[in-house]
Amino acid sequence: MVHLSKVRQLIPPLSGELHKGQAGRIGIVGGSEDYTGAPYFSGISAMKLGADLCHIFCEPGAGTAIKAYSPDLIVHPYMRTEDKKDIPGSSVKEITDRVSSVFSRLHVLVVGPGLSRDSLMLASTREIIGKAREENMAIVIDADGLFLIQQHPSIIQDYTKAVLTPNVVEFKRLCEAMKVPYTEDNKGTMAKKLSTALGGVTVIQKGSVDVVSNGKQVFTCDKEGGLKRMGGQGDILSGVLGTMLAWGKSYEEGVWKHSNEIKSQDIPMLAAWGACAIVRESGRRAFEKHGRAVLTSDMVNEIGSSYNSFMKD
Repeated sequence: MVHLSKVRQLIPPLSGELHKGQAGRIGIVGGSEDYTGAPYFSGISAMKLGADLCHIFCEPGAGTAIKAYSPDLIVHPYMRTEDKKDIPGSSVKEITDRVSSVFSRLHVLVVGPGLSRDSLMLASTREIIGKAREENMAIVIDADGLFLIQQHPSIIQDYTKAVLTPNVVEFKRLCEAMKVPYTEDNKGTMAKKLSTALGGVTVIQKGSVDVVSNGKQVFTCDKEGGLKRMGGQGDILSGVLGTMLAWGKSYEEGVWKHSNEIKSQDIPMLAAWGACAIVRESGRRAFEKHGRAVLTSDMVNEIGSSYNSFMKD
């Protein structure tokens, strides 16, 4: 059972005593020429929840579009696709070094929105995740980042500061990769088994009910959501989760005065449940207003009011 009061303790107060960046600095690795909306939705959702800063590391073709979508996002066009590998500065090492040079300014890394399955993008991302692990950063992995984990589970295995956010298809493929027999029955058991196989990585098994497990505990989030499944909802979750984890980092660092009641190892589970609850409420509110015409951008616009509801429930 999730204690809502504990999740709320992770959220920094709005205070004139905090300076820019202390309420969340998010990095997103993703964005290819064909997929520019996903990193935008992830980044703007992180900001809408209350993060102070969001950096997006993407391919140059995506960078131009994302900059046009919003001036609130800081865009670094450092990633490269295979067809650009002969351009100076496009080796895996050079790309990894440029991206990781910004890590000192980040709390959390979100990996995967709009990444594509381009071989150079994936090879670079693999090394970037390794650098983030060396920095002991919280990592959210979604979308094509999960495809990378399916191919190379060792990238994230045993790293308990990571949270994976698979949908139904991605969850089944991760189970196959980890040789975990999949069954439709008892989702809580399945999420727990997959997390255990991955060494305690937190897993959000998205569905009609979201199930969160770190291999020891199982939380379920069955709050009412919207009834339309359009692309981009998972990107919203990855961004909101990134901000919740960033707040958890600030909680650990004692950025504001609190009781120190929450243990560091419990933060990924609490942050994951809180993110699911807020995103589901955003979906419900957007669908209530727009019905079948609802768009992902309508959900983004409901994040603020959904957060307010979350804090009052």
